[in-house]
Amino acid sequence: MSQVKRGALTMFRWTAVFVLLCLGTASVNAGLFDDEEARKAILDLRQRVDAVRLLAEQGAGRASDENAALRRSLLELQNQIETLRSETAKLRGMNEQLTRDLSDVQRRQKDMAQGVDERLRQFEPVKVALDGREFLVEPAEKREFEAAFAIFKKSDFTAAQSAFIEFLKRYGQSGYAASALFWLGNAQYATRDYKEAMINFRSLIAREPEHLRAPEAVLSIANCQIELKDAKGARKTLEDLIKAYPQSEAAVAAKDRLTRLK
Repeated sequence: MSQVKRGALTMFRWTAVFVLLCLGTASVNAGLFDDEEARKAILDLRQRVDAVRLLAEQGAGRASDENAALRRSLLELQNQIETLRSETAKLRGMNEQLTRDLSDVQRRQKDMAQGVDERLRQFEPVKVALDGREFLVEPAEKREFEAAFAIFKKSDFTAAQSAFIEFLKRYGQSGYAASALFWLGNAQYATRDYKEAMINFRSLIAREPEHLRAPEAVLSIANCQIELKDAKGARKTLEDLIKAYPQSEAAVAAKDRLTRLK
């Protein structure tokens, strides 16, 4: 029961007590007044009692209305709280999904970027070191030279010749060119194509006289001349080798060849 309702009932009880007391007093003093005055007094008291009862009932009604309104407000508040909880749960779920989606997108972007980088690297020049030199080449250029050299190392000298000739046609200005000429000449020497071998060894020397393989190329020319029974030409080539590259291992070998030629 609300405080307002309890106050109204209390007031009513005290009023009822007061009325009873008044009625008792009126009966005691009935002899003091005539009947008309007694009736007026009783009616007045009854009106007061009715007024007090009405006030009490009105107070109780207002309290009941206030309690009902409060209950409705609390119910609405609870409904709002439940709605907010539901919306918060939905938002949390959406946020988690968005986080997963973002993570997936970032992972795909990273994979795509790596894929693009790898594809670009297939076309970007790369630095290589060969025969004491460093230079830039295209990835395809590097692959083709290495493939031709791999064939040479398998002692498939005929196929190696074709591979190096094709390479030089395609990459005549390559940093690999001098080395390709050297190994092409060696493949031709191995198949006893001495004249073609000398042409390529001389091309290497004319192209890059300071190349690491140049002294060996000169010695190989002398060897080709010896195989072709050109002892005079071989002697001249060996002497030129000793003068041009006196500190090379090829020069040491050239001195030994000269001794045997004499």
